Amino acid sequence: MITFTPLSGAAHSSRTTPLAYLLQVDDVRILLDCGSPDWSPEEPALKSESEERTFHWEEYCQALRECAPTIDLVLLSHGDLAHCGLYPYAYSRWNLKAPTYTSLPVQAMGRIAATEDIEGIRDEEDVGDEDETPVQEEDTIMDSGVGSPSPPVNRDKLKGKYVATLTEVQEAFDSVNTLRYSQPTRLQGKCQGLTITPFNAGHTIGGTIWKIRSPSSGTILYAVNVNHMRERHLDGAVLINKSTGGVFEPLARPDLLITDAERTSVVNSKQRDRDVALIDTITSTLTSSSRSSVLIPCDSSTRVLELLVLLDQHWKYSRLNYPICLLSRTGSEMLTFVRSMMEWLGGTVSKEDVGEDGGNNRSRHNQRRRDDDGDEDALGAFALRFKYLEFFPNPQSLIQRYSSTDPKLILAVPASLSHGPSRHLFANFAAIPNNVVLLTSRSEEGTLGRILFNKWNDAQRADDKWDKERIGSNIMMDGAITLVMKSKVPLQGAELEAHLQKERAVKEKEAAHQAQLARSQRMLEADEDESDSDSDSDADEEDEVREALEGENMDTDGPGDGAGKKRKAEKALDGTDWGLDGDEGLTKQLLSFDIYLKGNVSKATSFFKNVGGQTQRFRMFPYVEKKRRVDEYGETVDVAMWLRKGRVFEEEAETDETKDFKRRKQAEDEAKAIQEPPSKFVMSEVEVQMACRLLFVDMEGLNDGRAVKTIVPQVNPRKMIIVHAPTEAAQLLIESCANIRAMTKDIFAPARGESVQIGQQTNSFSISISDELLATLKMSTFEDNEVGYVTGRVVAHASSIIPTLEPIADSALPVRAQVLASNSEPRMLGSRPTVDLPHSTMIGELKLTVLKARLASIGVPAELIGEGVLVCGTAAGKMSGSDALEDSVAVRKTASGKVELEGSASEVYYVVRKEIYNLHALVAA
Repeated sequence: MITFTPLSGAAHSSRTTPLAYLLQVDDVRILLDCGSPDWSPEEPALKSESEERTFHWEEYCQALRECAPTIDLVLLSHGDLAHCGLYPYAYSRWNLKAPTYTSLPVQAMGRIAATEDIEGIRDEEDVGDEDETPVQEEDTIMDSGVGSPSPPVNRDKLKGKYVATLTEVQEAFDSVNTLRYSQPTRLQGKCQGLTITPFNAGHTIGGTIWKIRSPSSGTILYAVNVNHMRERHLDGAVLINKSTGGVFEPLARPDLLITDAERTSVVNSKQRDRDVALIDTITSTLTSSSRSSVLIPCDSSTRVLELLVLLDQHWKYSRLNYPICLLSRTGSEMLTFVRSMMEWLGGTVSKEDVGEDGGNNRSRHNQRRRDDDGDEDALGAFALRFKYLEFFPNPQSLIQRYSSTDPKLILAVPASLSHGPSRHLFANFAAIPNNVVLLTSRSEEGTLGRILFNKWNDAQRADDKWDKERIGSNIMMDGAITLVMKSKVPLQGAELEAHLQKERAVKEKEAAHQAQLARSQRMLEADEDESDSDSDSDADEEDEVREALEGENMDTDGPGDGAGKKRKAEKALDGTDWGLDGDEGLTKQLLSFDIYLKGNVSKATSFFKNVGGQTQRFRMFPYVEKKRRVDEYGETVDVAMWLRKGRVFEEEAETDETKDFKRRKQAEDEAKAIQEPPSKFVMSEVEVQMACRLLFVDMEGLNDGRAVKTIVPQVNPRKMIIVHAPTEAAQLLIESCANIRAMTKDIFAPARGESVQIGQQTNSFSISISDELLATLKMSTFEDNEVGYVTGRVVAHASSIIPTLEPIADSALPVRAQVLASNSEPRMLGSRPTVDLPHSTMIGELKLTVLKARLASIGVPAELIGEGVLVCGTAAGKMSGSDALEDSVAVRKTASGKVELEGSASEVYYVVRKEIYNLHALVAA
């Protein structure tokens, strides 16, 4: 049975992002995507100070946190924040340790996107790095500045942001398993029996359509955010087979299709028109006499690649000299990853036509530079090297390089304008007349990017809106908008002095504490070495010494205390205070014993005797000789000593280059720590007088309503679940499918948190097959299983709790059944009794392409002529005449799933029929 529950991104919802769905196949719980919301939306003002601030993502995060420990498998489909942004936090904090699978580019781009997002947020807010319980409220953080942190609060009642650390991001994505396209993977452990296969989904590099094969529940297809159109840097999704015009056969007719319908009501404009509008707007703005600039908010990892390739090609063709500025901390790292994954790219991107080459002909200069690069050329290092692109980590570095009056094209992250460089640039950029803000995506609901999009869309005519197959016109923005700006500023004056004084006090206290711990540790190690190395004889000597010391302690401790109090006193030394004693450094205030030259006379007698009797022995220094520790294998090895020696040997074996590198690395780390001054987080409101122009050009790279309504019926699933769609779009797709007779009517569109159950609950019973019955079975192989038909009777034995299936014998029939059988109709003399013919069942699904390959391997030509017909025999070999028709067989698959074999009784007929039988499991009753 299949149970599907949307945690976020459900149908019939105004918020379609992020995407996260819980799919349960029998006992296996699968998490499909683990996206994060935009953590910095435009929050409405509170009506009263006592009103509690709530966030729309709390219910989603709470549901994911509860089910994370029970997840058995995680599948990620795209490398953006909407699909995998919350995975690092759930992996590190919520115990989402299930095996995770995705493609290599999704792993790399997801790491880049999460790193860029959390660095941008942590540079503006103190989100805290504590665990679940000690997390600070956002309002308290913003108001307190450098002050003491807020008291711990209960995570179940917390309304905050779930932002991971950089270390958690690296650890989480390092644990992800990567697969290639069309690589079936049979899972083990609790997921044993499931087979997962990724296919190309388009839209983003490495974007994946997941095919999940279960022996009990059939085939499940998870396809969201799919683009079947070819782009400049990517090939289209594999759903449509370009050669045949139909659906890709391995993805056809699944038992369950999970797909999105967000853009069912949208009709995309032509790609050429979109490119022309974007390029013309940029060119006219940069070349105008007003020396204006263009700001394009973009993402940090996926869709920005399409923009970079398009802009680079236009810059080369038009020979423009204006800079293309990418404001992103991870922009250079992102391109480095992409250059190492050239086999995942498609479209027009190759080493010859995109990047610094700029043409199909390789010049000697470029070839020489490639030779200098060495092995990097094999990884695509020379491709996608954009000549006109410059990287800037923050807006300050951009201002230092180019003034506000210099015309330039700026691509700034994030696309939602909710935080980071794009938001800070917009506050100054929008107030300059003739500047253009060019939006390429609609962004998430509630963000500044969505507010600007709605403003532009509302200003368009009814026929020119973005979803009506038109390219709208830019609008002149007017009025004022109030933005909440968050930033981290260095401390100055009294705040800086107070912070430094507090740090000094903390360091002094920490140093004293570390010194105390170090001395206590040395004492513990010394005591431990003595106790471990002493043998039984050593213990006797120690007892003798303690008895010798007992006389002095009798005066202070009282009778009967003995060595017990002495041990307690020595153990108590671990917690004693250390103080400064003049110039002689640190000394102990309490001492365990002194060295006596003379002391109380011991009652023990000496080994030597005098004439006058036994001599008295004075107490000496209480020293016990340490013995070497041995075990049954000999002398024990001091591991710590060998580790220390190993480190010394490694340091001696290091080359001068390695030592210089380590020194430089340490110096850089120290310089970086010094360059980071003490700072605080501040929040301010800025009123922006908008005077720029605003334009939206759809560059999201997603299927529109026409493609969705065409592809889904061709896939023809037996059941379908719609997700990631507003109410209007989901209802439109359901109505479109209802008008198609061959399309399934089992279509579900669950809301967030609503569970959908598909299939019937089956009851499983354990039964053992007897040896006599097992010997008579005829098994047929089907996929990874062996299938057979069995008839028997269940017998319960007293020696076993599991019933046994035994063969049915004539003597086992009831007496009444035997009598009825004997009183049946009389048979004619000499006639044989009537015996029912066995009923055969063929298990499996015939694929004509597989049958064609199998026939070709045995020398029978075959050719597909369309409409599900395979012609086999001499007719497929382009022979003419009646002989060709007589030796030909046509294999046809009907819409109901039946297989028809037409042809004359010939050798080809029987060969083809035999191969069809071999592709199925034949079970005879």
